[in-house]
Amino acid sequence: MVTMKTKIFSILYAVVMILALSACSDSNVSDLLLNGNCDVTALKADNYDGIIDKSARTITVRVPEGYDVRNMKISALSLSDGAESNIKEGDALNLLTPQVMHVTNGDVYLDWTISAQHDEAKITSFKINGTYVGVINEEQKTISVFVPNTLNLASLTPTITLSANATVSPESGVATDFTHPVEYTVTNNTASATYTVTVTAIGKPSAVYVGLAQSVDQLNIEEQTACNWMLANIPNSLYASFDDIKNGTVDLSECKVIWWHFHKDGGVDGKEAFEKAAPEAINAAVALRDYYNNGGSFLFTRYATNMPAEIGAVANNACPNNCWGQNEADAETVNGPWNFSILGHTSHPLFQNLVMKDGDANAVFTCDAGYRITNSTAQWHIGSDWGGYADYATWRSKTGATDLAYGGDGAVVAWEFPATNGHGDILCIGSGCYDWYSVAPLSEEGYHANVARMTKNAFNYLMNK
Repeated sequence: MVTMKTKIFSILYAVVMILALSACSDSNVSDLLLNGNCDVTALKADNYDGIIDKSARTITVRVPEGYDVRNMKISALSLSDGAESNIKEGDALNLLTPQVMHVTNGDVYLDWTISAQHDEAKITSFKINGTYVGVINEEQKTISVFVPNTLNLASLTPTITLSANATVSPESGVATDFTHPVEYTVTNNTASATYTVTVTAIGKPSAVYVGLAQSVDQLNIEEQTACNWMLANIPNSLYASFDDIKNGTVDLSECKVIWWHFHKDGGVDGKEAFEKAAPEAINAAVALRDYYNNGGSFLFTRYATNMPAEIGAVANNACPNNCWGQNEADAETVNGPWNFSILGHTSHPLFQNLVMKDGDANAVFTCDAGYRITNSTAQWHIGSDWGGYADYATWRSKTGATDLAYGGDGAVVAWEFPATNGHGDILCIGSGCYDWYSVAPLSEEGYHANVARMTKNAFNYLMNK
């Protein structure tokens, strides 16, 4: 009897527990409101429509170029039925940075990112026949392209890259007659701009920037910045690859100066490392040596300062013995002005008309606080401790060079192989201060203008040798 009662009690207890659990489960489901939508169906800021991307949950408000987006009023906002958000119609948003709008509907929520995008009508890249890159002057809205005179100017095909959402007329990829300047009109919503493109055929360049890449746009950003400066500022100048030099594609018969600015992330330390890093240059050494022996001059900067030894210009066939450098993406931020010393050489043409620091006539400053620099250096260590050059006299005697500038420890950071016996002149700048590109944009040119000024001085000096 007891056993039967126990069984009946157990069965009843189990039934009660099942019903209790079922009741709890039904209660939880009924409390959650999961059927609502959290869509944004319309949004305007300062009456400018927001472009809604549901898949990315972004809202982009396109505004005219230069429009102040720091205090934009939400002038219209529509959400799914029953939805609410932390941002209301009439709220003012600072859209210099994206803002997050939290939309809820019952127990469902979604976050949307609101941002402003200025309409830009810009040509960001212009290339002829896939090779010859135009120099863009954004302020004057001009583009200059220099091509060999072997090309037919009446039928050249441009490849044009534009700012986001922009269109251009005439279109990219269409063969065009460039015997006269051609206007290209770029439009993008509220923005428009007209660029004038001038293509100049050069038969015999006066100056050449040479590089490992086949075209300017394939150079790294440091080299490209330097090359574009030359094309815009040195008349009758061209870019040529070392393959062009080796194969005789470029006529150097009237070329006064060849410039090579060689950057490699992480640095190039020593002759063997240089030859491994720049095989195209080594392959062109015979042609460059002939040019040098016939009176042609060079400007070698950064790791290109190893090249004189490859063309027979260095008496002991040596290269800079103290080299290093950082990666462009990880460039250090300068805390104050960087400089090198020109004590004893202030009258050299290379150092004229520079931006000087008051009270310091013996130093060349090239950048200031905030500049991002790789400190890529190729210099000659002077001292009895190591390197083979106990003093400057020994270095001059062994290399045949003349020292022009010095680093903080006395290392030679700029030097010259004077023109002798019918050879051309060679200027070398290996200081880490000589730097063309900063990852962080410059707030003002300041001392950095000296990089371009020294380079212009070098061209003027070498072209008149």
